[in-house]
Amino acid sequence: MKKLDSHRVLFCIGINQNFMDGTAEEMKQVWQAFSKMMQNIDELPGVNILGIMDDDLLQVGAAASAPWMAYIMADVPDIETVIASCDFFRSTPVGDGTHKLWKYCKVEARIGRELVVPE
Repeated sequence: MKKLDSHRVLFCIGINQNFMDGTAEEMKQVWQAFSKMMQNIDELPGVNILGIMDDDLLQVGAAASAPWMAYIMADVPDIETVIASCDFFRSTPVGDGTHKLWKYCKVEARIGRELVVPE
């Protein structure tokens, strides 16, 4: 079997009830933290974000499991970088930093490889 140079990763993101119960100001702070988390993933060495999809037009309310609320698909060089990406949910502060992003959303990483269709 061929050794993979990178992993194709689908980060599945669920928004939980804490976000839905938040005030407008708290939701704004969560969105700012979410944006910072996505920047942090994008800036990790060797990460190539292929696309981001938001499912908020067809799904309303908390998404604790599949179907998820948002997805980030990326090529990632190694498992350690996948772990580092997930850790941003644990470490990114929201607002004054009392809470971290994982109070409001969760992530599950699905790891595979690029599918190349033979001609």
